[in-house]
Amino acid sequence: MKTIILYYSFTGKTKTLAVKKASEINADIEEITEEKKMSFIGSFFIGAPKAVKRKTVKIKPIAADLNIYEKIIIMAPVWASHPAPAFNNIVEKIPSGKKIEIILVSGGGGTQKTAENTKKLFTDRGCEVTGYTDVKE
Repeated sequence: MKTIILYYSFTGKTKTLAVKKASEINADIEEITEEKKMSFIGSFFIGAPKAVKRKTVKIKPIAADLNIYEKIIIMAPVWASHPAPAFNNIVEKIPSGKKIEIILVSGGGGTQKTAENTKKLFTDRGCEVTGYTDVKE
């Protein structure tokens, strides 16, 4: 199954895990970056409220043709019990009919209370969520 990992990493922890996973499963990998990187303080005062409201931030275009992949693994940090805002941009780029695995990386709390709504973002697009994991780093 042709697989790609799309990941957004703010501090580097998610990137480390994404690179390791891509190597383990022989997947392609692409980093999602913001057009204008948020500061650490901005992540708390701007990013976290956007995460809770499932808002987006501007990201650079995804270079990979997502149509050629059967499975897409999406990795992102957890902010205020929700995926970081760049995750929401990724959702909008996913073609329907894809198998999706979600891996969210947290330094503290997880996304137990928001997991079903996060999965629904993809099922509403006609995708199948094949896995959902909270990783504590």
